[in-house]
Amino acid sequence: MEPLSWGEIFVAVMVQLTPVWIALVAIFALSVTFKGRLGLYGKLFDSTIGMIGFGLVMFWVLAGVLGGPFDLIVTHDPLSQVSGMKNEPPGTALRSPAEGDYPYFLLGGDNLARDVFSRVIKGAWIVVQIAPLATLFAFMVGITLGLPAGYFGGALDTGLSFLANLILAFPVILLFYLLVTPEIVQTGIPNYMALVLFAFPLVFVVVLLNARYWTRKAVRTPLLAVVILGLGWLYLSLVSTGGAVVATPEYRIPGLPAAIDLFDIDPGILVVFVSVVFVNAPTVFRIVRGLAMDIKTRDYVAAAQTRGEGPWYIMLWEILPNARGPLIVDFCLRIGYTTILLGTLGFFGLGLASESPDWGTTINSGRQLLRAYVHPAVVPAVALLTLVLGLNLLADGLREESLRD
Repeated sequence: MEPLSWGEIFVAVMVQLTPVWIALVAIFALSVTFKGRLGLYGKLFDSTIGMIGFGLVMFWVLAGVLGGPFDLIVTHDPLSQVSGMKNEPPGTALRSPAEGDYPYFLLGGDNLARDVFSRVIKGAWIVVQIAPLATLFAFMVGITLGLPAGYFGGALDTGLSFLANLILAFPVILLFYLLVTPEIVQTGIPNYMALVLFAFPLVFVVVLLNARYWTRKAVRTPLLAVVILGLGWLYLSLVSTGGAVVATPEYRIPGLPAAIDLFDIDPGILVVFVSVVFVNAPTVFRIVRGLAMDIKTRDYVAAAQTRGEGPWYIMLWEILPNARGPLIVDFCLRIGYTTILLGTLGFFGLGLASESPDWGTTINSGRQLLRAYVHPAVVPAVALLTLVLGLNLLADGLREESLRD
């Protein structure tokens, strides 16, 4: 078969991405139709910059979801090596495709004869899994510690601020390198960190609901029981892998039995996830602390204190909702930073497996022959660039609309 021209490659890629286009059009149509009822999200569609950023972000989210677990987009197994396709240019036809195989490598092959298009789509799924969730966990840690530090001040604020500044004093890349090196992983330190960091969402939700329903014990007690059991089970599933919380050559700490363990996180992904949370949490802590110190002087906080509301109610139901604008904007930007950090880790071969289709690993494997073969490194680099650009534009759009609100 003859190789595809650039025009044919473009059309073939667009056709392969049909599920993404359909989902994207549906989301935009529904969002624009009902934007008056969707609050800040709906107002985002009054901003051209915000819509462009939202479109870029949702494109990669949908590509990752539909091409990752559902396999609706990928054309080949991203880990399979196809004979004769090493470093082949985009649009190259397979020499002897089996029945049912897609006949082309749409964006070419890499130095191990793997399909670049499929690896980029699968790499998007890795980013979609790790970056938003790791950022969310970092925010849970930062909010849970930053609110009391800013509200109470004193020795609590001094101690927590010192710990945050101590972590921030280390260069980020050096800190990542230390956390994901095999020697550190074998000591079980990342697993112990997961035990502590992954508990913060559980603590946050329990304290949030307890403060809200403190005077309604008939509602509070059963609600907290259900939340603690449900989130506790999820927490133990997150920290347990293969029936153990920590498993080193010297000792083993048992976790949930495999029969009731909801899922096992790949050890490489767990280490990267914990590292990202640990590095981002101090910055979020400082932002939340500063917002709490400012907002606690407002009149509505004084009114809540006069009504006799408890400190946690004031922090979570008076201060936090009024800090949502800056926090939402920072959340979008921080997902972009996390995406870059994941790419950096993959580029240096840290944390994730060497055959992983994540964008950083793919760029690193393609850069070695960059002068002769551009496509294996440029395609994932453009994917990384467009996602981070979309997140920055989305944050700008949200900032615009939140200032008008």
